[in-house]
Amino acid sequence: MSKKIIIVGIAGASASGKTLFAERLLKSLNSQHLCMISEDSYYKDQSHLSLEERINTNYDHPDSIDQALMLSHIKQLKKGHSIEVPLYDYQQHNRSANKMQINPSQVIIYEGILLFNNIEIRQELDLRFYIDTPLDICLIRRLKRDLLTRGRTIESVINQYLKTVRPMFIQFVETSRQYADLIIPKGGKNKIALDLLQTKIQSLIESDI
Repeated sequence: MSKKIIIVGIAGASASGKTLFAERLLKSLNSQHLCMISEDSYYKDQSHLSLEERINTNYDHPDSIDQALMLSHIKQLKKGHSIEVPLYDYQQHNRSANKMQINPSQVIIYEGILLFNNIEIRQELDLRFYIDTPLDICLIRRLKRDLLTRGRTIESVINQYLKTVRPMFIQFVETSRQYADLIIPKGGKNKIALDLLQTKIQSLIESDI
């Protein structure tokens, strides 16, 4: 019997712990038949814009994401086809020239702030988890991350947070939590939730369709 390809969606605020939770989930399952894809890879190509214009793009609005491409990729993966995912350059605020080939693993985890905002994408997700972390904690984490790994300044991070991150969270991200199968508090360090989801996903991996 063929195995069903399981698409897991992990959403939540920026720097809420989505990536950490997804990485720990992958590690706990200890399987070669798993992979993770970031929603950030689907930021629209902005080569036609100047660097200043790209810096000022609202990256927390659904319009910044190529959701049609993401939906197409999810459907292709479910059919057992490989895809080529764009790679995003955070310092250039644009897609890089490189792509990453993703083969159809049995469990594919998508993580991103706006995953549940699009009804078509939402319906393709077999399991939907929302990471619930206080916004002040998210801001501190975002500051540390962007300063250390994304070439940002304290002023730029705070300005972006006040201008787009927080307002878009309230408008689009927080309202999408209602579509989650499970809301996970304490961010990516919730071991009880991790153990529960590991058991659930492992049961799906071992079941035939």
